[in-house]
Amino acid sequence: MARANKGSRVGRSRVVPAVFAVGVGVACMFLLYAVVSDMFGVSYYAALAEVTEGKPVPVLPKLDTQDYDRRMLVLALATTTLPAPEPVATTTSTSTPLKKAPLWPAKTVYPNAGALLPFNRIIAYYGNFYSKGMGVLGEYPEDVVLAKLRAEVANWEAADPSTPVIPAIHYILVTAQASAGKDGMYRARMPDSQIDIALALAEKVHGIVFIDFQVGLSTVQKELPVYENYLAMPNVHVGIDPEFSMKGGERPGTVIGTFDAEDINWVGQYLAGLVRDNNLPPKILVIHRFTDDMLTGYKRITPLPEVQIVVDMDGWGFPAKKINTYNTVVAAEPIQFTGFKLFYKNDTKPPSAGMLTPQEILRLKPRPIYIQYQ
Repeated sequence: MARANKGSRVGRSRVVPAVFAVGVGVACMFLLYAVVSDMFGVSYYAALAEVTEGKPVPVLPKLDTQDYDRRMLVLALATTTLPAPEPVATTTSTSTPLKKAPLWPAKTVYPNAGALLPFNRIIAYYGNFYSKGMGVLGEYPEDVVLAKLRAEVANWEAADPSTPVIPAIHYILVTAQASAGKDGMYRARMPDSQIDIALALAEKVHGIVFIDFQVGLSTVQKELPVYENYLAMPNVHVGIDPEFSMKGGERPGTVIGTFDAEDINWVGQYLAGLVRDNNLPPKILVIHRFTDDMLTGYKRITPLPEVQIVVDMDGWGFPAKKINTYNTVVAAEPIQFTGFKLFYKNDTKPPSAGMLTPQEILRLKPRPIYIQYQ
């Protein structure tokens, strides 16, 4: 697949046909997504692609805001039994103490119709096909990867039957490097053939794809547009890793890097432009985090109707340590949604007695809606 030129918007028409413009077909597909997937074994995005050029352009259904609000409250409270809402006090009287507004659900914006979150939970397998040490995607052959992913999906469906599960392939597309490389950016871009493998894997489990960026001494502003033809696909979402964003010029791996609200907002606006220009459902943006300084200025980050933001707790270790990190650097700074990363190997090293289970993770407040396995 040919890659679009860096910084251009060339090639969108080749990747996302001009079919998402108006009619009735896709509206039905949105509304019947779960039924279609279960009955016929096709994904939401596959169904969406059935609308071809020349057919009437569908009118997208409206977002069910009541269901959205209910699901957001379920995530916030980690319960399916919702209490009656309590008004937040605004008085400054010394006789009536002020009642603080809860951190969750985060006060953001309603997404456009077709949003995957919070109507589904995403279970993602992470890694790079060239490396056995970067995650399960490169560690095992394809049949083992898919079997393990299906098993995890089944575990989460059993743990939370009220939330449908979407499997995902989360592929590290731009990887930080210990050597500078020809351009001195300390990062390597994977060939298009590797993204195509990720897309093919996702299709086999009726799932979606995330392409992840470890920019090194480069920037998200330079790296994302290189892969715009892939990002313009309706089933491709984005992950960015502050750990390997070396704004001080250090070699990746020597210190923990950082992204600021300015970087996140740029990515959001860029993806929102692709969504609008191609009539796509909202994109999901996953931001990895396990320290305070990895993500700065969180109050200035602006969620958009076209982009759903997930802050993913990326630390490894024994369960209590991971939960503390989640509560400290993810739950304490609400943006929109939360995620939780599990390591098959590092989370089981002593003194750990084993990985956290889905049931244990579902007790966190807020409940993570994106789960990543490495």
